[in-house]
Amino acid sequence: MAFDATIRAAAPYQKRRTEQRKRVAFAIQKSDLQRKVRVKKAANLVLFLVDASWSMAVAERMAATKGAILSLLTDAYQRRDRVGLIVFQKDRATLILPPTTSVMLAQRALADIPVGGKTPLAAGLLMAYEVLTQEQITHPDVEPLLLVLTDGAGNVSIGVLPPQEEAYQFAEQIAGRDFRSVVINMEHASFDQGLAQALADHLEAPCYTLNELKAENLYQTVRQEMNEPRKP
Repeated sequence: MAFDATIRAAAPYQKRRTEQRKRVAFAIQKSDLQRKVRVKKAANLVLFLVDASWSMAVAERMAATKGAILSLLTDAYQRRDRVGLIVFQKDRATLILPPTTSVMLAQRALADIPVGGKTPLAAGLLMAYEVLTQEQITHPDVEPLLLVLTDGAGNVSIGVLPPQEEAYQFAEQIAGRDFRSVVINMEHASFDQGLAQALADHLEAPCYTLNELKAENLYQTVRQEMNEPRKP
């Protein structure tokens, strides 16, 4: 029973219950009884998937990602939010930071991230799918958000399909599981071929181009997406 709520419900009727109050100091009836209802708040999981292949923007991209991750973790304690990071470069994807709420673990994991080489976009999307699927099994109440920082171009395949076709196939699997995604387009406007937007279309996700890729801008974009109501 919710004692405080029951008292509040009964309080306005005390003058009417004079007969009952001859026997008790405070008159409570069955209709006043309130029970505690525990509302379970869903925790957020923000999984960053970052292109760490060689490019002029890789240092800027990594600096912004690290800053956004640490900012999210710093204010995530009360909401039970967790953050993870996958990078893809050369011929593989690597889970640099398994989903965590620990700022200390994040700082250690983010200290030395490999960069350079080709762009195995498909491998990154496949690993993101696997991590999100496992998280949903382990934490059924989780609200996942996949944040993909890329120009949308892949040039390494896992199997026999062409790199872009394979990447789109994995993107559609992510969308098919109803995982919420956001694409941050890392291509310079002068060279943009629309590949980031094409990837976002297969993910059924919005695609943003940030004027300045700074930790604060990326952080605010993530918080905005987390606060948006999910579309049916």
